[in-house]
Amino acid sequence: MAKTLGSATTEFEKMDRCADLDHRPRVLLGKMGLDGHDRGVKVIARALRDSGIHVIYSGLWQTPTSLAISARDEDVDVIAASMMSNSHLVLGPKLISELRNCGRDDIPVHMGGILPVDDIQKLKDAGVDRCFPTGTGLVEIVEAVRSVVHQQQQKVETTNPTAQLARDLTLLHDGKPIRSDAKKRRPKRVIGLTGSPGAGKSTLVAQLVGEYARRSGNDPSLGRCAVVAFDPKSPITAGALLGDRLRVDFNNLGEKVFYRSLAIRGEDYHGLDEIIGLIGGACESADAYETVFVETVGAGQNETLIRDHVDTTAVVLTPGMGDAVQMDKAGILEIADLFVCNKADHPGEHELVRDLRDIAGKRAIFETVATHAKGVPELLDALL
Repeated sequence: MAKTLGSATTEFEKMDRCADLDHRPRVLLGKMGLDGHDRGVKVIARALRDSGIHVIYSGLWQTPTSLAISARDEDVDVIAASMMSNSHLVLGPKLISELRNCGRDDIPVHMGGILPVDDIQKLKDAGVDRCFPTGTGLVEIVEAVRSVVHQQQQKVETTNPTAQLARDLTLLHDGKPIRSDAKKRRPKRVIGLTGSPGAGKSTLVAQLVGEYARRSGNDPSLGRCAVVAFDPKSPITAGALLGDRLRVDFNNLGEKVFYRSLAIRGEDYHGLDEIIGLIGGACESADAYETVFVETVGAGQNETLIRDHVDTTAVVLTPGMGDAVQMDKAGILEIADLFVCNKADHPGEHELVRDLRDIAGKRAIFETVATHAKGVPELLDALL
């Protein structure tokens, strides 16, 4: 068993520590402020995942506002905020305030990192639920997460419709009944993005929603967009590391995009049609979600079921995926309505496009470099 946060190389026993709880704990893990170090956070993320917890990792450089929005939309049980700067007495209370503004001031905040002993009581007085200074054991952190998990109610004590939507999605995905007055409506566009692990799907989705948000600001008829991002669930502990949202710049996007991370095994898309319907029915008029992007788990050749749930399927590929024989195999390439050759600046791109042209027929092929947003506007044009 790992003993301290400093013992990153000490083996942490992988076991399901949450099977007896009402539901799998959902933890939002993020770093506020200007701290650019994430090694310790990654150790904690793995320990939580390896204990059967679903960890939503929001990454570095987060603001109190972006963390609060993420916590609400992900319907987490607790926020675990890591601090290594001397701004904890400012950012901690600000996070509590932003949770109140987002309609979820009931979500507890746990704060860890370099926290002076003299400041811990000040943080608690400001509303921080628990503080974990350096040297705290990993098992103690897991137990703290377990302690905040309670039976989920159908209705959240809030007037914020997005907060209620987030809870509806939680219950539906877990196979539990949702409130009878929840509205459902199929959005105008449901777009699936699939492809092999490492193809850059998360970065591509992040760029697409950023471009979409810019366009909807000038054209309100587009409405807002939402993302449902799937990541794999551990077959050993049922835990999951949900890290797709860290590619999205929520510090700038704010409320313009609704983003929800979900863990599944294989291609278990149970309830996805209802999830999409709840997103479409959550808001009305100009605030409605008219476009939903669905990002699959890194897919293999036989993983094709997403096609049954979306209107348009984009298959994302990268140079070096294989030769022309691979292209001729039945499976994921057959379900594409269009192809995206991402990482187009890498060697082998011309060969990939050439091989794709042999099988694409009339289906369009787009070349993108998602990390630099190259080709993204043209791709979004085609998807819309």
